[in-house]
Parts: sequence; structure tokens; C-alpha cells
Amino acid sequence: MSVAADPLHECAKRFAHWRRYKGKAMEISRRRFLLSAGVVGGGVLIGYAATRPSRHRLANETLADNGQRFITSWLRLDPDNRVTVYVPHSEMGQGVHTSLAMMAADEMDAEWELVSAEQAPATDLFANGDLITGFAAEFGVPAFLNPILAASSLKVAQLVNLQTTGGSSSVRFTGEHAMRNAGAAAREMLIACAAEGWGVPVEECHARLSHVHHNASGRSLAYGELAEAAAELEPPENPRLKQPSEFTIMGKALSRDDIPLKVNGSAKYGIDAYSDDMLFAAIRISPVFGARLVSVDASEALAKRGVKRVIELEDSVAVVADNYWRAKEALRLVKSEFEQTENDNVSSADI
Repeated sequence: MSVAADPLHECAKRFAHWRRYKGKAMEISRRRFLLSAGVVGGGVLIGYAATRPSRHRLANETLADNGQRFITSWLRLDPDNRVTVYVPHSEMGQGVHTSLAMMAADEMDAEWELVSAEQAPATDLFANGDLITGFAAEFGVPAFLNPILAASSLKVAQLVNLQTTGGSSSVRFTGEHAMRNAGAAAREMLIACAAEGWGVPVEECHARLSHVHHNASGRSLAYGELAEAAAELEPPENPRLKQPSEFTIMGKALSRDDIPLKVNGSAKYGIDAYSDDMLFAAIRISPVFGARLVSVDASEALAKRGVKRVIELEDSVAVVADNYWRAKEALRLVKSEFEQTENDNVSSADI
């Protein structure tokens, strides 16, 4: 029997036990059966028995410099003890950059003032398999399939560089699984490195405020001093997560890191994207569904500075200029007429 087939045999035994749990035959929906079968098949196809790739090692080869070290997929440590949390979700006002950083930092026992969040690069190194795992679990995939589900989800996510924001998934899936596990794994790795360096048992050491402490001798080391050694370790797959009573950051009302930038105007949005010789368009579409453009008078708009062209489309008119503000202001000067249709007087009540 090949190595890749072993999980199927083990899953079959566990599935039979699961069916007999408490002496009752559990009803399995068609959807749950198909999803579970797909998980098992996916695990075999990607060679589940093989060691999963260490994404943090690849990140260190391509993204880390000046002594920086990724110690898990989502966490980077700098020599000055600063922690950067890479967030695979868009910050759209919901506060995910702050909340996910809080979850990772709490489990890591990092000093909050030394923690910042960055948008994760759109590469397979930061593909978010926990989204797939989370949604699949809600469809009732049995718990004993979780290891295979996690491996399969990551592989699928990497195929499409999966990062998406929606479905209230950021905190409940990425935060609860990816970020908390990354922080807890980092904490255990850093403690292990310090204990090995001191020649003492891990049990005699603890982490607090971005330092590892040895209780008996009073010695301590900053996380930044341990980063290089910790980056050589494999993150534990099942680190111990804190109980709510142990939280030091989660649950607190902390200031969001994106607010100051939005207040002072320095925050960058999609509309701020720019490349050399780039042009901008402002568009006016028909006021009601189905109305076509009848006539356009663009003489005033074309006379304005920076305006390159006025484009007439079937149901809209657009002004192209060398910056967005000029395009937007010139569009206000365009006189346009759209045909009348049966939808002109449709109200919300009619719909």
C-alpha cells in the first residue's frame, strides 16, 4: 500500500467509529457526505502524508531583510523587537487590521505598543486556507477530518492566491484559527529557543511583553534576540491557546491603527493607485435602467485644462483627464440627454 493511501484506511476506521458513537447511527446529509469525501480525496491527491511546506522559510528568503525574520506564516519579528502581523483581509472600516493583530499579539505575549499590521502581499505565501477550512466546518465536516481539511484547504488556496474579505470571516475564521495559532506557535518557539540557549527546561520559562523570562535565574531575552533561531524551527501544529481569563489584549478597547491615517488624509485607497502617464475617467450613466444616451454637448468640458477626451457610450458618457479631480469637474460641465423609458417613474414601492 502506498503512503498516500494510508489516510483513507485510517479515515474509514474513524468514520465507522463516528457512526457508532453512543450506539446510534447518525444521519448524514448528502451534502455533508460529498464534502467529507471531497476532503478525503483532496488530502490523498496532494500527498497528505508528506510534510507541509514551511511558508515562513520561503518568506524569509524573499521578503525579510536587515535581520528581520518570519517565524510563522503571518508574523515577522525585527531585531528591535517589533512585530509585524500580515493580514490577508482588506481594511474597509471594519477594523480587521487591528483586531487580527490583537489576536496574534495576545497569543504571542507581545507588547502591544511594538505591534503593527500590514496588508499581506497577494502571493501564495499568504494564501488564506483558513477561510476554506472555516466555511467547510460550518457545513458539518467531521472533526476527525480536520488535519486533512486544513492541508487540502491550504493547497487549494495557494492555487488561486486566495485572499478575500466578506462573510464575517476575518475574525471568526482567520482570527480564531490563523492568527491565534500563529501567535501561540511563535510564543512556544521563542520560549523553546531561549530555554535551549540557557540549558534549562522549557517549563521553567515564560513569555511576557515580548520577552522570555527564566524564573529561577531572573534572566530574560527579547523576542528580537531570539528571532533568527526561532525562524529555523517548524511551527507546532497544535500550540496551546490561551483561555479567555488569560487574555491581556483581546477584549480591550484599543485604538485602531487605521484611524489616524484616515483622519489626516494620508491613507491610501484604490483610487490613489498611480502609474506613469496614467489617465483618469469620470463617468455619468443613465439615470434609469435601460435608458440610452441621446445627445451630448461636451464643448465646455473639452476646453478645461487636463481634459483629453469625452467618450460617448451606449448608456453613459465619460470624461478622460490627467487627474481624477479634473475629470470629475469637467463631467459636471457636460450636457447630456438620455431617452425616456417606461422605467422613468418606477418607484421603490413598484419594485
